[in-house]
Amino acid sequence: MAKIHELPENLTNQIAAGEVIERPASVVKELVENAIDAQASRIRVEVQHSGLKQISVQDNGSGIAPDQVDLAFMRHATSKIQDEHDLFNIATLGFRGEALASIAAVAHVEILTSTDGQTATRAAFAGGVKKFQEDAGSAKGTKITVGDIFYNTPARLKYLKSPKTELLKIVDIVNRIALGHPEISLTLASDGKVLLRTPGNGNLKQDVANIYGRKVAEKMLTVENEDPDFTLYGLVSEANLTRSSRNFISILLNGRYIKNYQLSSALLDGYGNKLGGKYPIAVLAIEADPLLVDVNVHPTKEEVRLSKEKELSRLITSAVTEALMDEDEASPLFQLTPFKDKTQLDQLEFNLKPNVVDTRRPDDFQLEVSQVAEPEGKTDITNKKETESKETKETAEKKENKQEEKEEKTSAPEYVDLNQVREDDQYVLTKSWDQHVKEQTALPPFAGGEEAASPVTSKADQLLRQHLPALRLLGQMGGYLLAEHEGDLYLLDQVAARRRLEYDQILASLEKDENYQQGLLEPLVFDFSVYDYQKLKDQLPLLRQLGLEMEDFGQNTLLMHSYPTWLKGEVTVQVRELLDQLLSSRENDGKSLLKLVAAKAAESNVSRRVNLTGAEAADLLLRLQTASDPYRDASGQVAVVRLSQNDLSKLFKKGK
Repeated sequence: MAKIHELPENLTNQIAAGEVIERPASVVKELVENAIDAQASRIRVEVQHSGLKQISVQDNGSGIAPDQVDLAFMRHATSKIQDEHDLFNIATLGFRGEALASIAAVAHVEILTSTDGQTATRAAFAGGVKKFQEDAGSAKGTKITVGDIFYNTPARLKYLKSPKTELLKIVDIVNRIALGHPEISLTLASDGKVLLRTPGNGNLKQDVANIYGRKVAEKMLTVENEDPDFTLYGLVSEANLTRSSRNFISILLNGRYIKNYQLSSALLDGYGNKLGGKYPIAVLAIEADPLLVDVNVHPTKEEVRLSKEKELSRLITSAVTEALMDEDEASPLFQLTPFKDKTQLDQLEFNLKPNVVDTRRPDDFQLEVSQVAEPEGKTDITNKKETESKETKETAEKKENKQEEKEEKTSAPEYVDLNQVREDDQYVLTKSWDQHVKEQTALPPFAGGEEAASPVTSKADQLLRQHLPALRLLGQMGGYLLAEHEGDLYLLDQVAARRRLEYDQILASLEKDENYQQGLLEPLVFDFSVYDYQKLKDQLPLLRQLGLEMEDFGQNTLLMHSYPTWLKGEVTVQVRELLDQLLSSRENDGKSLLKLVAAKAAESNVSRRVNLTGAEAADLLLRLQTASDPYRDASGQVAVVRLSQNDLSKLFKKGK
């Protein structure tokens, strides 16, 4: 057995840093939380090359005294805990005393701090070792610059994602902190470009507008509730403003962003069945007695333990439900007419009078086209009766003329009655008949030669063997089609079958880059959060391939000039859902994204059952034979069920 020995201090610091500092976003989180604990009202975060090169966090907080700079960079050194009792009454964001020590263990750190705005201290640390300390001048507050992160632990660099992904992680964590502290002015800049700036005036809705866009903020509802243990305040989106993932739900407990599945589920329960499987945009700020919260269960403090979690869940659900009810009652549909006795008595007296208005029509009345655009305003009863008698005479004359024309056309009909069986062979022929005959005669044995002994199989036969056979329509019931082939019964889900055909058509047009587009007289404006905006800017070429002509308009905004014609329904809603699908997708290659988009579009375009005519149902069966997968739609929903004669015998217990 190997000998047990104590690890050197620099190695223990690096191990501890691995629990707290996972990526550049972790550095930003720890430094910003320290600035908040220092009572800062303005915080500025600047990163270079997604934080891999340099991270700078500057605040106007209380600062650090010159004789305590060394202590600030020591492990387990903090000003926020005095004894074990404080560990169960934590009201600050940082308390472990590991943030600065962990950062300095894996990066080059420089600090410039002042407690009075007159004299300041500058110091530098690298690899957990102090390099120098000197006097300097600075405004009140602290500025910490972190460079060359993980320079002495290159193995951790392998686990970092692309610079774009690391920047989005930083944007996400700063957004959450800004939502939790609307009273603090937060600024985030990347390579000199400002990505986020909040005013710090305590207006949460204004912060939501800066992060998610003005149009989103306009559709946010205020949520308020409290009980003896918790106070709840926040904003939730209307039921028709949704996203495809939970990423837009922010739960903040005593100013700290946390991840809690039960509280998120309680928020969704408040919406009932109004979301349709999607997720709202929500910011919930919860104030609780620190004694009810244990934040010392996870190194990054994103997961906490609550003493009265069920009570808090019920509080959240009821608050969201009440907010949505208030919004519904504000709708015009719920604006009931006030009760007025006189108005109702007058209406009752009017209804009891017989023959107030004679609305009876003549027996031979027929609505003519000329009557549709008849001018309004003729309310006089006498004039109306004269007009009706004149129209009656004209209608009778027209009826006689139509009867004569009908008798003339009976001898030589100019249309085909699909309900009448035709016996002539010419009606059976189709436009492609000659082409089919040509293909058949080119096959053996008609072609002659040595291939005469080979089996007679056309391309169509081979295709049908691999796909759905030619089915004979029996009927339809409740949106399901019944068909038959060689004694086997086929049951088809109409919606799933139509979605498969729609998916194949959209995907083919996307892959061939043959998107027919509908131009817009005025471009549509789409606002995004900084996080989504940065992701979509890189996807503009893919969006053009999808048929969405969008351009960067700056300020987290994209303009759309045209959209593909295969988008049905409300364009703004459909495009937003399409973009949400791209943002929430984990697929990286373009082909997978095209399939994902085609499946989503097919699901949106074909959302309900319709009553098909016999010709439409037969055409659906015919087109389904050449579908890429006729037995299910793009989402995997079953479209066709086959019951063989043997299956039917078993169902009815034949032969027993």
